[in-house]
Amino acid sequence: MGSLLLRLVGTALALYVATEIVPGMTYHGPWWGLLLVALVFGLVNALVRPVVVLLTCPFVILTLGLGLLLINAGMLGLTAWLAGDWLTIEGCLPAVLGSLLISLVSFLFNLLVGGRLDHQVKRKG
Repeated sequence: MGSLLLRLVGTALALYVATEIVPGMTYHGPWWGLLLVALVFGLVNALVRPVVVLLTCPFVILTLGLGLLLINAGMLGLTAWLAGDWLTIEGCLPAVLGSLLISLVSFLFNLLVGGRLDHQVKRKG
């Protein structure tokens, strides 16, 4: 349960960094709302993204995986649509850049914190 909450905080941090750096991507809401947006983003990536990737598999293969950038941007756009007025993305380019930055920040966060979580799990088991 702790690792799930930590990943949620990492995703919220990545969303915050993306909204501060990427022009055209803004967040208008309370600080705790960013955790809710991160939860929605995680649910979209867990439930919708696998179906979309499966349905667009020939496109992804044809583009040698570059189509995944558009799929990730679409998932971020869906998250912004579900988040209502809290998260706004103005166009395709901010969505692509935002999804790339969110992936990078999440990767770095999991790299820094993930090793500690794995170590704690191994000690308990």
